Amino acid sequence: MSKIFIIGLPRTGTTSISVALLEMGLSVAHTAFTKKAFEMADAISDAPCFSDYKHLDQLFPNSKFIYLTRELDKWLPSITMLLGKMAPRLDPKTGVFHPILKRSFHHTFSVDLPLSQAQLTDCYKRHEKEVLSYFKKRDDFLTVDVSEQDSLLKISQFLGLTPKDGAEFPKLNVGRNVASWREYKHPNKINSNLAGVEHRKYFDYVLQ
Repeated sequence: MSKIFIIGLPRTGTTSISVALLEMGLSVAHTAFTKKAFEMADAISDAPCFSDYKHLDQLFPNSKFIYLTRELDKWLPSITMLLGKMAPRLDPKTGVFHPILKRSFHHTFSVDLPLSQAQLTDCYKRHEKEVLSYFKKRDDFLTVDVSEQDSLLKISQFLGLTPKDGAEFPKLNVGRNVASWREYKHPNKINSNLAGVEHRKYFDYVLQ
C-alpha cells in the first residue's frame, strides 16, 4: 500500500502542503497515531513521519517522500515558539500529548526543553543530513521549499497530480498560529486517532 509521506520538520510548511494535497483530491492526515489513520490516508505529514521515515519506507513499499526545507533564520524563531508552547505537554511523565507524538519530538529534538538556537540548529542539520543520506540517488524522494514560487508545481509533478487552475501554495500557520489544520474544514481530512477494527491501536505496534 503506497503512501505519500511529508518528512520535513515542524514549522517547515507541513500544514500548508497538507492542505495543498487535500485540494488535489487526496485524503490527508496531519499527524497520524493509529494503524487505521495510516491505512486510510493517502498522505501523512508531521509526527511521526519526520522521525520514523525509515520504518515507513519498509512498511509501505513504493511510497513517495517529500522533505521540506526552510531557511534557518526563519525556521529557528518559528520552532522556538512552537516548542515553547508544546513543552509542558511534551513532558515525558506529565505531558498530555499522545505518546507517539512525544516520542517523535523527543527523538528528533530532546526530552529537555527548551533548547538554545545552537541546539535547534544542530537538530535541523542532523535531521537534514540523515534524510538526504538515506534517500540519496532515489527517484521516490523530493526536496522542496514551500516558500519558493514553483513549489506547488514541483510537488504536483512529482506526485503526478494536477492542482486546480490558478492554485497557489496555501500559507498557513503563519507567525504564532499553530491551529490552522484543526480549523481547516475539508471532507478528506483523516483524524490522527482514527479508530478501526483494532480500535485505536497505536501505530508503534505496527512497527514491531
